[in-house]
Parts: sequence; structure tokens; C-alpha cells
Amino acid sequence: MARRIDVTGAGGVRLAAWEFGDPPKTDRTQGATAPASGAQDLPGVLLLHGLMGRASHWAPTARWLSARHRAVALDQRGHGRSDKPPHGSYTREAYVGDVEAALEQLGLGPAVLIGHAMGALTAWQLAAKRPDLVRGLIICDMRASALGAASQHTWTEWFRAWPVPFATLADVRKWFGEDDPWVERPNPARGEFYAEVMAESPDGWRPVFEPEQMLRSRETWVYDAHWEELTQVRCPALVVRGLDGELGRAEAQEMVRVLPRGQYAEVADAGHLVHYDQPEAWRAAIEPFLDSLRDT
Repeated sequence: MARRIDVTGAGGVRLAAWEFGDPPKTDRTQGATAPASGAQDLPGVLLLHGLMGRASHWAPTARWLSARHRAVALDQRGHGRSDKPPHGSYTREAYVGDVEAALEQLGLGPAVLIGHAMGALTAWQLAAKRPDLVRGLIICDMRASALGAASQHTWTEWFRAWPVPFATLADVRKWFGEDDPWVERPNPARGEFYAEVMAESPDGWRPVFEPEQMLRSRETWVYDAHWEELTQVRCPALVVRGLDGELGRAEAQEMVRVLPRGQYAEVADAGHLVHYDQPEAWRAAIEPFLDSLRDT
């Protein structure tokens, strides 16, 4: 089970964090956010999902991490059970500010940040900004290069192609796992990933996020390259890619070269959703890196 802890992000946005492992002890002076003494002694890990994701996507990873870490996954603004202000800020500064606030309020820092896609970008931007809060970084399938206007247009058209509302969750799994034009071959894990971000409404199943907010979030980073921020990450950093993912080998290895303390890992038979496609291979790829941080 995961225990929900509400934190306050940038601009007062309410964020839902989910702690895995033993439940924290209530402290009369600090409230429900105070961790149990045993959990407090464990090194902190904060897991950050990608665009359209949610904290529950990290559940299998967080559960095995919780044996040796204080593992918390965050629903980022506009996602999961966190606030989705219609006219709120979905800038890079807002996302980074949210994670900064979460680490401080949860007492996790200095923590290892594990980020997938957009969550990885947020993680390395925070590591560059607040090295005191980050002792290690895992970047999962996120590019540092600018993607450009064509990419944003493609995403806009893709959202329009979704046959929402879906009649059943089985329809969700089939469309995203088989029928979606972006799917090159059947991918049940992808279908499960998107089923996790759907909620039942009176007319069927719809995403728990607003596609327009996702596009607003995305447009704040797709037009820019992010190499300079990588050079400012001083902690150990592991770049992980799926062999069939969006991050190519040459770019991933250049990211490792640019990072002052970069390392590289890849996962076979995995696409962009590395931790969902191949959970055991994902664990094997990142566990040695995490173990090395415990020894420092």
C-alpha cells in the first residue's frame, strides 16, 4: 500500500505524494508528514513520472526500493490526484519548484531523483539548481536536444485522434496497445500504462488529465535544448534508455559525456516506457548505481 501525503507546490498548488513502505508516524508537532524513525534513517528517493503519467506508474519500482530506501512518488501538477488548475502555470519553473518544495516538505533531501521522460528533465533541472537537495540522478529515456515545432504539432494531432470516451478499460488497453497509429507492434504494457491514467465518467472512460494542459506543459521545453543544465549536474547521474525508445544511443552517450559524473545503461526489448516494458531488466540496470550511492 502507498500512503498519500499532501504537499504544497509552487504557487500554492496542492500535490499528492505517495510514500511506499512502512507508514510514517504521526508527530503532534509536525503533523502527518513526519516519517517513522526507521523510515527517516533510510536514504530518500523521489520518483517523477513523465508527461501524462502518474505516481502509481512507479509502484513496482517503489515497492522494491522501499526495502532499503524511503521511496516516494509524486503526482506532478496537472497529473494523477494533484491539482489541475485550469489557468495555472505549467512552466518548467513551476514543475521544478514543485519538486523542490516536495523534497523540503517531505524531508527527503538530499535524495536520489528517478525521472522518466519529462520527469527526468525536471529532475536534472532541479539537480542543477539545488545540488544540496540531490545526491544522485537517474534519467530514463529523456532527450536533451530540442524537439521543435513539428513534434508539438504531431502531439496535438495525436491527442485529437484519441477515440474518447472509451467504452471500457479493455478498449483503452486495445487502442493504446494495438490500434494507436504510433504503435509499431502490439504492446500490452503500453495499453496497461494508459489504462492507469483513465477514470470512469458518465459517458465512458476519459483521461484523468486535460490534454490541453499536457500540451501547455510540453511547449515549455520542446523548443529548447537542455545540454547546458546537464553540465551543471554535479552528483552521480545514470542515463538509461530502452533500445527501442525515443532516446537514441548516440545522444544518450553524449549526455553521459556532458554530465560531469555520468554513467550509461540500456535495456533490451524496451521502448520509451522502459520501467513498464521490462521491469526486471529496469531494476537490474539501476540497482548497481543505487548501491554505489549507498557506499558514498
